[in-house]
Amino acid sequence: MLAALWVAGRPLTPGEVQAALRDELAYTTVMTTLARLHEKGAVERERSGRAFAYTPVLDRAAQAAERMRELLRSTPDRKAVLTRFVGSLSEGDEQLLTELLSRGEDEAGGA
Repeated sequence: MLAALWVAGRPLTPGEVQAALRDELAYTTVMTTLARLHEKGAVERERSGRAFAYTPVLDRAAQAAERMRELLRSTPDRKAVLTRFVGSLSEGDEQLLTELLSRGEDEAGGA
């Protein structure tokens, strides 16, 4: 459902979300899911006629980062999780992560 909102790039009503999903879900299922996402703070909503139009609060990258933070917070052994995560990265992703961490250290050192 969030993917449909991200692709649209504008607020969508439940009917528009359902159409974007090619009617794979019942309208009531779409409405319920969007309402729950709103309760959890994942989407914002505004009146659009008689319905609400929904917009994601976070973009895809921010949503993925938040999921990763939630998983880390929920585990007692963060070191093991991070070790396995880094060990599973492709060579290119590992190099990118190293560059990002170095850049963070540079910025922290300059402050």
